[in-house]
Amino acid sequence: MTLPQLDGPRLAPAAGGTPRQLVVFLHGYGADGNDLIGLGREWARALPHAAFVSPNAPEPCGMAPMGRQWFDLSLGDMSIIAEGVARAAPPLDAFLGAELTRHNLPPEALASWGQQGTMMALAVGLARNPSPAAIVGYSGALATVETLPPPGSGPAILLVHGDMDEVIPVDAMYMAREMLGQAGLPVEWHVSQGIGHGIDGQGLQLGGAFLKQAFGNAASPVP
Repeated sequence: MTLPQLDGPRLAPAAGGTPRQLVVFLHGYGADGNDLIGLGREWARALPHAAFVSPNAPEPCGMAPMGRQWFDLSLGDMSIIAEGVARAAPPLDAFLGAELTRHNLPPEALASWGQQGTMMALAVGLARNPSPAAIVGYSGALATVETLPPPGSGPAILLVHGDMDEVIPVDAMYMAREMLGQAGLPVEWHVSQGIGHGIDGQGLQLGGAFLKQAFGNAASPVP
């Protein structure tokens, strides 16, 4: 079966020249790549040598005809969601590989960032070998633990969630943190007070700083 070909808006590094890192934004349910690509400008100071890309999800959204979806979120059934994540994972994984090749970058120069895309970022990023440098997830959840890297070999992970999230309760973040921790994967996390299903300025700042640190650690030689 032919995989869907993903594409979306891109931003070149603010510093110009050849990218040293690649940050992939995975948009939320009913949105598209244009919804997040502007965050690349927000993080330009922290990540001046990073290229940014925000692919459009492969399916039209049934609840928002002008938007896209990685999978159907409307039923709220985690078994159906896990099937949807598994279906959307191969085209996203192929896209990540193609983008790294486009920029002639190694796997450890990659980071992914998501909302509904958090589930995609975790499912695909944790299965990639070698692992990406980092995964940052906002207002998301861990859909599956079928493929996790060995302890100590996975990406840096940051989970951020609003305590007033009415779409995906903050308990989903706590569950993801616990399950990843049990698998030996270190997870940093932050609860944004008074925030619903969205991202505040502090959360964005934390994400940019986290990626800067993760890319720096990935580029450091192993003693």
